[in-house]
Amino acid sequence: MELLKGTGLKKKYTQKKRTVTAVEDLSFVLEEQAFLAIVGESGSGKSTLLRLIAGLEKPDEGHLFYRGEEYTSQRKGYAGQFLQMIFQDAYSSFDPRRTMMDAIKECSCTDGGRDLATLLEAAHLETALLEKRPGELSGGECQRMSIIRAFCSGVRILLCDEITSALDVSTQAEIVKVFCRLREQKAFAAIFVSHDIALMGALCENMMVMKDGVCVEAGRTAELLRNPSHTYTRLLIDNAKKQSLDAAVKDSCSAV
Repeated sequence: MELLKGTGLKKKYTQKKRTVTAVEDLSFVLEEQAFLAIVGESGSGKSTLLRLIAGLEKPDEGHLFYRGEEYTSQRKGYAGQFLQMIFQDAYSSFDPRRTMMDAIKECSCTDGGRDLATLLEAAHLETALLEKRPGELSGGECQRMSIIRAFCSGVRILLCDEITSALDVSTQAEIVKVFCRLREQKAFAAIFVSHDIALMGALCENMMVMKDGVCVEAGRTAELLRNPSHTYTRLLIDNAKKQSLDAAVKDSCSAV
């Protein structure tokens, strides 16, 4: 069943008297409890698309729907009723003067639909961290706290903008595991924006590949990775394989 949908989305910016097309005639569908990956290199338009979906910016053309109801022209903040965004820089998304507990309480829904203890356990975080401020947490801990905060808002959709790109490989893997564990316990859907096609392949069952503001390929992740039809998708896959090989060589050398 369709949960979130965008049709014919377009967004242009004017930079130094030059018009730049960030998103061009793009459509997508996010189904109930599904994970959708939007992958591409920097400048492909994927983060702009996420900001349009979140209502942080308005598309020049196109339409956005939640459960069949259009929200394209709604006021900024309206989409916060059903979705929450998690940003790349977890530290800057928290008030540095306030504790994690204060930040989570501020965003918590009133119906008690999310159990904080269960969320902490799924994220492998100690309860004592709730009394700490952002600067006292590691990058991975802070990002996992931002995930918990988003869940506590009671929304059904999470928008994740490059949430692992500032983390080391082992911490990236832990973030993926957090979402897998939470998925077993909670009913939610998510859209992940990332340049890491391999990481997204381990997490999302659906994938959309963007280049220069355009969707060049979309479909089931397993099939797309196994049999890509676009040269750009094949390039992303080849680069991911090379990076994995480079990391393996580096690990082997460091172990000598």
